Amino acid sequence: MAPRHVARTRHFNADGTPRYTNRLLGQTSPYLLQHVHNPVAWWPWGDDAFAEARRRDVPVFLSVGYSTCHWCHVMEEESFEDEDIAAAMNASFVCIKLDREERPDVDAVYMSALQAMTGQGGWPMNVWLTPDSRRPFFAGTYFPPRDGDRGARMGFGTILQKLAEAWHGDRQKIVSSANAIALELLAMMQAPAPGDAPGLTVSDDVVAHCASRFDARHGGVGRAPKFPSQTPLRLLMRHSTRTGRPEGKEMALLTLRRMVEGGIFDHLGGGFHRYSVDDRWLVPHFEKMLYDNALLVPALTDAWQLTADPAFEDAARATLGWIDRELSSPDGAFFSATDADSMTPGGEREEGFFFTWTRAELDLELRVAGFVDDDISALALVWDVSAAGNFEGRSILWHKDSPKDVAKRLSRPLPELQALMARARPVLLSARRERPAPLMDTKVIAAWNGLAISAFAIAGFVFDDDVLVARAARAFSAIMARCRREDGRLWRVKGTSDGTVDASAPGTLEDHAFLCRAALDLFEATGTLAYLQEARAIDDVLARFFEDADHGGFFISPSDGEALLVRDKPDRDGAEPSGNSIHTENLVRLALLTDDDSYRKRADRSLRCFGQLLRNHPQALSEMVAAIELDEAGRELVIAVPADPAAIDDDGRQLLRVVRQRHIPSRVIVWMKGTDGPLQAAVPLARDRASMGAVRVFVCAGGACRLPTTTSRGLLEALSKP
Repeated sequence: MAPRHVARTRHFNADGTPRYTNRLLGQTSPYLLQHVHNPVAWWPWGDDAFAEARRRDVPVFLSVGYSTCHWCHVMEEESFEDEDIAAAMNASFVCIKLDREERPDVDAVYMSALQAMTGQGGWPMNVWLTPDSRRPFFAGTYFPPRDGDRGARMGFGTILQKLAEAWHGDRQKIVSSANAIALELLAMMQAPAPGDAPGLTVSDDVVAHCASRFDARHGGVGRAPKFPSQTPLRLLMRHSTRTGRPEGKEMALLTLRRMVEGGIFDHLGGGFHRYSVDDRWLVPHFEKMLYDNALLVPALTDAWQLTADPAFEDAARATLGWIDRELSSPDGAFFSATDADSMTPGGEREEGFFFTWTRAELDLELRVAGFVDDDISALALVWDVSAAGNFEGRSILWHKDSPKDVAKRLSRPLPELQALMARARPVLLSARRERPAPLMDTKVIAAWNGLAISAFAIAGFVFDDDVLVARAARAFSAIMARCRREDGRLWRVKGTSDGTVDASAPGTLEDHAFLCRAALDLFEATGTLAYLQEARAIDDVLARFFEDADHGGFFISPSDGEALLVRDKPDRDGAEPSGNSIHTENLVRLALLTDDDSYRKRADRSLRCFGQLLRNHPQALSEMVAAIELDEAGRELVIAVPADPAAIDDDGRQLLRVVRQRHIPSRVIVWMKGTDGPLQAAVPLARDRASMGAVRVFVCAGGACRLPTTTSRGLLEALSKP
């Protein structure tokens, strides 16, 4: 298996040195480094590559992907490592490799072009550009190498030939096509038409949209492939809590249960794979992304608050455990992802091999560990491991039948079966670690770290776990030390895990918005004023460099950033929520916490910017609905506790348990510890809210606060009132 940070290539000399080395050498992206010894003369994105294309009078071939993309690897092996195809690429084009995760702003522009030209998108994304204007004139995703391969009428080699001939033989047609595509791109990526700020009814519309496409048997919306992000899980649960109507909660809980039972969840190591290729959540695409898992943890904590089902807490903790164990960088930040592919004992790269089992492998490891045959058979049944397998002759661990049903079938007590599973997991996990591990993408992305920090902080608060909160705080300190620039802005990616190369990619809207939210979540989990101050400082950067002060909302790139074909203002939630969705809610939270009306006015301007889209297609920005609900139905909770934690009695602890365990989604929280003067000065809600020697909770809404409550019953009554 090749090292995790270098190219995987078959082109080596007898002494082990690479036969080819291109201009990607010295880059920090693991994806780019995978291609550094391709026979393709790759350039990194930048002005130098386009200047070279103009000098040679050839188009630019832009290939965009990311390190854990399966079909990116396939195209590399089939085409970019093929010497004949590489020679054709080098002769007729200047070839650029781009990591979409480093430059989402560039990716967004050309992905929109790809969708305009072909009606679909995805990675690898391959786009041919004019060298002077950088306008696209042809695009596609994966291309098989030759005519007839994988059923294709025209292979990549033929496409290269025809495009090169067209460039030299009919250039005016290409330029005209590029100009037309650029105009269409400008129209597509124009800021949405503004409208009045929508009300709470858009939440009803999203729930109705999900219900119309919901899979009532397996959960999730739509057909396979199923992505967790396709279902707005937290919105569905929030809607039920606010309205008392059960349908949203039922859809969300069924989806999460099926995912936790399914093969998309790693039953040994924790964490979720990227998506399921079938409707049962059984067969995943085996890559694991930091952002997916960070987004699922708060949904699992919401589900636990609604049900007290330990399965949701276990899955949340296991997911955080995987992030901490497998993705932690030495400085405390988090790496990006692990690959879908891994190596077999025969040296072949195979998707999912690392995570799957044969019955013989399972039996051997458990017998060596001292498990008896009856217990091994029970474990094989509960995880659906059989001689035939459920995935290409091997078995993905999942609960085809629930542990409760298996225990009943075997006439064994459920707690006994659960204890058996708990004893077997570390044995199998240890054996799995002996296999060649999937490649890891060690980029540290500011935005994704923000999502992970929020996940640890939220779970730490809900589960009353100081260790999780401390892990969030450590990651926040690490990412700010690594990524903060002298002017207060953030780098998106800064440096490498080992510090050998100090390269960087500029911070985007998402990097700033997600870390602003992480700071607010840490403030609510700890009561530490410094986090609120950090959130306000990051928002200042967004206001200066990213905000559309005239029409509302935020652009993906800063006002002084690289001039691309279009300056995109993201208006869709996808696998990651839009930075506009997240920061609009951040502004509402800041308004409630600081009583500074300028935050509310900016949030309202953002909601008006996307108002028409929210009214017509609210599912496109379902994360932004959280801002609407917080603005119109939100509450402020001030938790006043004695300065000495030892002074909190049993009644106080019970009161705090209600705050943590009750599903109160549309709220902000302020901890008032003793008589904290700086906090009272910065947060008007905290003024005159001292504990008076006992835990007291103030519930405020609509600019008015109720009398403090010191009992759990009183708090539940206060929360039940509008």
